[in-house]
Amino acid sequence: MYELREHTADIAVEATGETLGDAFAAAADGMAAAMCEDVPANGERFELAETATSRDRLLYDYLDTLIYERDVRGVLPVDNTATVTEADDGYRLTASARGVPLSAVHARDLKAVTYSEMEIAETRDGWRAYVVFDV
Repeated sequence: MYELREHTADIAVEATGETLGDAFAAAADGMAAAMCEDVPANGERFELAETATSRDRLLYDYLDTLIYERDVRGVLPVDNTATVTEADDGYRLTASARGVPLSAVHARDLKAVTYSEMEIAETRDGWRAYVVFDV
């Protein structure tokens, strides 16, 4: 689950999930919603993986990779799934998304994910992630 939040000239996503991976996937879905309101049902799934020394860095790298996939593949990553595991050297993420061709949607540009006000916290009900995007 996610909510878009107004943030000065940028846009923020507040995402929650039962697991850390669910919260990360919800943040990615929120990012997609910030770019496009109506998403068609077509598109091929693709997989990706990331590693990082901290949760913040992992979320940043994950969302940045999805923006890269948008730019290189020409797809809007939607219906995101993610699993985060702790490793000796930090954290690992395995994820997938459905890549909807950008030619099939009317999307606004999101320039980048930022560290500005990024927050990841364990809650009573699972996890919460807050991330700001530069538009």
